[in-house]
Amino acid sequence: MLGLGKTTLANKILTDQNTEYEFLTRILVSVTKKYEKKEVLLSILRSLKISISEQNMSEADLVNKVRDGLKYRYLVVVDDVWEGEHWDNLKGAFPDNNNGSRVIITTREVRVAKYVSPKCEPYQLRFMKLQEAEELLRMKVFEENKCPEELKPIERLILEKCDGLPLAIVVTGGILKANPKDANWWKDVLDEVPPLVDKKRVERIDRYIRLSYDKLHHEVKPCFLYLGVFPENLEIQVWKVLQLWIAEGFIPQHETASLERMAEQYFGELVDRNLLIVGKRTLSGKIKTCRIHDTLRDFCKKTAKVEDLFQAIHKNTNPSSSRRLCCINAQFSEYILGGQPADKVRSFLSFGQDETKYNEEPSSSIFKPFKLLRVFDISSIYINFHGRFPTKLPNLVLLKFIAINFNLKNLPKSMSSLRNLEALIVHTTEPTLDIQADIWMMTKLRLLHTNTTASLPKCHDQSSSSEYLQTLSTISSHSLTKEVFERTKKLKKLGISGSLGTLVKTNGDSDLFECLCRLSSLENLRLHSDESKLLALPQPDKFPKNLKRLSLHKTGLEWNNHMPILGGLQSLEVLKLKDKAFVGVEWKTEKGGFRSLKVLFIGDTDLENWEVKADDLPELRWLILKHIKSLEQMPSDFEHMKNLERIDLERTNRWLVKSAKDIQKSRPQIKLSVYPPEK
Repeated sequence: MLGLGKTTLANKILTDQNTEYEFLTRILVSVTKKYEKKEVLLSILRSLKISISEQNMSEADLVNKVRDGLKYRYLVVVDDVWEGEHWDNLKGAFPDNNNGSRVIITTREVRVAKYVSPKCEPYQLRFMKLQEAEELLRMKVFEENKCPEELKPIERLILEKCDGLPLAIVVTGGILKANPKDANWWKDVLDEVPPLVDKKRVERIDRYIRLSYDKLHHEVKPCFLYLGVFPENLEIQVWKVLQLWIAEGFIPQHETASLERMAEQYFGELVDRNLLIVGKRTLSGKIKTCRIHDTLRDFCKKTAKVEDLFQAIHKNTNPSSSRRLCCINAQFSEYILGGQPADKVRSFLSFGQDETKYNEEPSSSIFKPFKLLRVFDISSIYINFHGRFPTKLPNLVLLKFIAINFNLKNLPKSMSSLRNLEALIVHTTEPTLDIQADIWMMTKLRLLHTNTTASLPKCHDQSSSSEYLQTLSTISSHSLTKEVFERTKKLKKLGISGSLGTLVKTNGDSDLFECLCRLSSLENLRLHSDESKLLALPQPDKFPKNLKRLSLHKTGLEWNNHMPILGGLQSLEVLKLKDKAFVGVEWKTEKGGFRSLKVLFIGDTDLENWEVKADDLPELRWLILKHIKSLEQMPSDFEHMKNLERIDLERTNRWLVKSAKDIQKSRPQIKLSVYPPEK
């Protein structure tokens, strides 16, 4: 039965902290009704980070590759198996190395479960009892297990129609949450919710989803359907989804809010409606990744096809009439090499759980078929251009969004022709990226993101201001001149990498920070040094006044000399100190600093003694310590920090863990997480 929570439960097991400690290798792979052994094997190999150099490798060779990759203790979830024969065909890929490895299989069919393991009684998820259903609905609507008395009779009738099916309850809860205490709204939902009849549950669930979809604001509907382009069980990067929505034109202009802010509101509505599954969160609590339930995804794909929003590429299909195409990585080369007409295509997206390789031949071009392309995301496909930049790419002058992954050292000047670009995302295998293209002529650019240190082109007197540019990451420190900052006054997120040692003088003077302090919109700053430590920090008034999140890597600052400066940042809420960002054996915090700090992350430092008073970190809610071997005692005053909710310790030492447990005994409401878990 679909909608009972099989995949959700399997994911919880797979990502549980104890599971992570017990099993070095953890993979979830979907089989689905349209079972293709080769695609399943390739998906496993991608999850194992094993590259396939030979595009036409046989199934037998792929099986051997998978077996070699599963040599350590593993836990694999084989999700959504429809036939016992599919498991028979696949099980040879999973070696029994007598090391405690396990395979979990999820299926909608009891007969399949018993066929797969006849000696073991399958664990069958049941429908919820009334009390459980009430709690689930209330948590989704009110975020607590309480319901106003006047709504309880209607609640009971709605739950009777949901018949204990978790997916139906969750989707209905999302609708009710739009007006959680309006009795008339609840009555309207009750009238429209279809009862779940045993023989037609699949059709009825579609009606639940349709009801939730119909209740969405009309601007949000294409945003929801668009999520169907992503493969099943893929962890979707939220920031990329928002940029795709903007580039596709789904987000309307608003007088007082930016397009990014409007996109965030639409995303929040989908989360509130329980149409998305929240994945990872940032330290500040923002949603970082999400997934979509396979039943909801199927609805999106079917509805999108009917409404001609997008079409998925499959074998034996002719998608040439569609304006938006999507595919999984395994079908990418087949489509490109197939020579199908793409004159009408405005958007092309290819996704996969992990990276796929594609060799671009000099005689062909993956960009050649597309004439009117506006959105192009192939970042999960590593393209080998054989040292030559594709000459056809600069011809796609209508492009608004491009995400590409290649092996080149530069973006040539010819890319300057892409003046309609709003999002430029470049991944390269090279250690640096030289951007020669004149991005200052791309006046609509909102985001520039690279996975390595990028050098920007020089600004000329005639260069335009980038009125919409909000994200620059990750940029060489020597590229960030006064002229660059004068043209990027709306920046909200900035990542800087390179030799930072020369950027701040020993007295704290810095041309870089003289410019940074004028960026009134900057909220997120990341500084990553290439082993040359910072000699000093400027005074707090030289930092952006609205800076909320600061991340330092390999900066080699001194605890007692430089930490008081960061303590003076009045808006700072999240501070991440990674890879010896601070060094020294002792840190004594000062009273009056860190008035707004909620999250403190310290990783890989030689700190041995830490003295802190409860009033020194008055708003701290979450403390994370990772890879700290020399600190053996938690400051005892942590038990008196009234706002502290959570302490995470990862790969520290048993003495530090013990002192943290002593704090938890005094304050049981503090959640303590220790990894590896103690046996």
